[in-house]
Amino acid sequence: MAELLWSLQDSQLVARFQRHCGLFPAPDEGPHENGPGPAEGAVRAPRIGHHPEANGKGGCGPANGLRKVPAPQAYVQKYIVKNYFYYYLFRFSAALGQEVFYITFLPFTQWNIDPYLSRRLIIIWVLVMYIGQVAKDILKWPRPCSPPVVNLEKRVLTEYGMPSTHAMAATAISFTLLISTMDRYQYPFVLGLVMAVVFSTLVCLSRLYTGMHTVLDVVGGVLLTAILIVLTQPAWTLIDLLDSASPLFPVCAIVVPFFLCYNYPVSDYYTPTRADTTTIVAAGAGVTIGFWLNHFFQLVSKPTDSLPMAQNIPPLSTDILLLGLTRFTVGIVLILLVRQLVQNLSLQVLYSWFKVVTRNKEARRRLEIEVPYKFVTYTSVGICATTLVPMLHRFLGLL
Repeated sequence: MAELLWSLQDSQLVARFQRHCGLFPAPDEGPHENGPGPAEGAVRAPRIGHHPEANGKGGCGPANGLRKVPAPQAYVQKYIVKNYFYYYLFRFSAALGQEVFYITFLPFTQWNIDPYLSRRLIIIWVLVMYIGQVAKDILKWPRPCSPPVVNLEKRVLTEYGMPSTHAMAATAISFTLLISTMDRYQYPFVLGLVMAVVFSTLVCLSRLYTGMHTVLDVVGGVLLTAILIVLTQPAWTLIDLLDSASPLFPVCAIVVPFFLCYNYPVSDYYTPTRADTTTIVAAGAGVTIGFWLNHFFQLVSKPTDSLPMAQNIPPLSTDILLLGLTRFTVGIVLILLVRQLVQNLSLQVLYSWFKVVTRNKEARRRLEIEVPYKFVTYTSVGICATTLVPMLHRFLGLL
């Protein structure tokens, strides 16, 4: 078993997958100043996997070792693409596990498909992502070595690798959606299962293609998510009762998530993991509070928890499509306005409170500034998406 785990953590396995899909490092890979040629791409990214203590087989150091080093310096990694079908397929698939997907798919589900489904999806997504992100900074397993692996993404290279939160989120979203809809809507179950498997598989393979995770990271993320779904599924009905909870519930929905974010495991050097985790948890807290506000003050109609019988999925017509796009556009514009307003206001207050120069962007990374401003901003976004946007839709006659 130990030998199998080592082999799945081997960076060469990821490199072979990339080569099989037509992705190769440029022959002159290393620090360069010249840009890539017509058949090449370049990623300026922190170079990882070359630490003094590295001695693990296939990996870049002891799996549970600490990396007591400064954040790696940036360099230009050049690569050659010989199969653009796989390149665009997996780059698109990688986007399905990133923020751009969640800030479009989850709000669209809330405003146009079924608020009942969006509530479940968001809460399970938040739970899975928090556990995955914390596990990364506790285990401290490195990402694949480069070289031989080609890294196509630069933002998260300084984060640790195990487990793959992209794989976790994709698996959680697809199979939570399948389980929550199979008795609610009429559609071929096999079709839904195939779509869930294809979606999660594409995202998982994209993490190998982009060189961001080992096979063990991806498999570990999928298995951890499967365990969480099995353990929590019997309690999913409790999620549907959160909006009718005690009047003190919003206090718990703010205090507990903020405590979890503020006491996030300390990394050896700055990574965006804590900020991303705070964003996700705060958005989930805001959505939960928004549903509670809707029920307590009867602001919008309560999502239907159970239907007398499975409903047919309505056919997609031009009118329905235009109405959905209009709702989505109106909602996103309002969310962006609220996000910018609250972010600027919260940063100004925190800078003034801690006597920090406003132009000092590095100050945003300080714990006492980063967590509060992220939390307040995205809690407001969650409340806006579930409360203010539906009210605006009703005012504009879009419901």
